[in-house]
Amino acid sequence: MKVAFFSTKSYDKEYFSRFNYDNFHELTYFEVPLNHQTASLTVGFEAVCVFVNDIIDDKTIEIISANGIKVVALRCAGFNNVDFKAAKSTNLKVVRVPAYSPESVAEHATALILTLNRKTHKAYNRVREGNFSIENLTGFNLSGKTVGVIGTGLIGASFCKIMLGFGCKVLAYDIQKSADLITKGVQYKNLDDVLIESDVISLHCPLNPETAHIVNAGSISKMKNGVMLINTSRGALINAQDAIEGLKTGKIGYLGIDVYEQEADLFFQDLSESVIQDDVIARLISFPNVLITGHLGFFTKEALEEIATITLNNLSGFESGRELVNEIKS
Repeated sequence: MKVAFFSTKSYDKEYFSRFNYDNFHELTYFEVPLNHQTASLTVGFEAVCVFVNDIIDDKTIEIISANGIKVVALRCAGFNNVDFKAAKSTNLKVVRVPAYSPESVAEHATALILTLNRKTHKAYNRVREGNFSIENLTGFNLSGKTVGVIGTGLIGASFCKIMLGFGCKVLAYDIQKSADLITKGVQYKNLDDVLIESDVISLHCPLNPETAHIVNAGSISKMKNGVMLINTSRGALINAQDAIEGLKTGKIGYLGIDVYEQEADLFFQDLSESVIQDDVIARLISFPNVLITGHLGFFTKEALEEIATITLNNLSGFESGRELVNEIKS
C-alpha cells in the first residue's frame, strides 16, 4: 500500500522502516503536518499516516478523499483531531493505536511528580555551576499522600499501581470502575471528592466534550491549597489561563504538563532561536513551580516499537480486507 506519512521525525523513519518488513508498504515521508494546505501531497497515495497534531478536518478530508485516500492511520491513541462526520460521509476508514505502552506515559507522569517535588532539575543545574546549596529545594514525602487519578484506562490504571507502590492512598474517578484496581486498594469516588481530597491530581482521561477543560476555575477552587496537578493526556483537559490564575494565588502549588492545548504550533520543533508567540505558554514557563515537557510521555523504545507494529498491521488489515479491530467508528 502506498502511504503518505506526515509530521515525520527521525525516530518515525527509524522505527517504521525497521518494522516495515520486506517493504510491504511503500512509505513516503513528509516532514510537514497534514492539513487542508498540505493535503495536495496525497495525490497518488492510498493511505495517510498521521500524528496528534495533524488536522484531519472536513476540508482536509474532502481533498484527500478526492485524491484517492481510503484510510487514515493514526499512529497514536487520541483521535480528537479527526472530523468523523466528514470521514463517514466519504467512506474514509480511520484506524488508530489504542494502546502501545501504557507504562511509558504512566512512568513519565511519575517522573514529573518526582521532579517537581524533589526539584532534581534545579539541583542538577546548581551543581553544574558549582553551587551545592540545597536552600529552597525542600520537597515532601510522596508516601502517605492522597493521589487522585482522573481516568483509569490502561494508562491511568498503570499510574494507579505505581502510586500504590509508593505507599499512596489512591482515589479515582471514571465512568467505568476497574474491579482489578479496587481489589488492589484504589478507591473510586465522585469527581468533586477526588478534587477536594487529593494532594496530587493526575489526568489520564480522553479528550471529549465532557472532559474538555475539566480543570477550570471552578474545579481548581475545590482543590487543596498547594495541590500538585499533572497532565500527560490531552492539553485541552486544562484551561491554561485558569491554571495560571491558580498558580498566581498559590492554589496550584505545582504544575507538570506534557501536553498543551495549543501545542500544534510549538511541540516537536526547535524554537530555541525564535520568539515564542504564545503568551500563555510563555507565562507558564516563567513560573518556578511549573515543569513542561514537549509531549514526551510516549517516547520510549518499547512504545515506538508498538506504535510502528500496530500501525503497519492496521494498514495491512485494511489492504487485505480483514476486520479492522482498531477502527474508530464514532
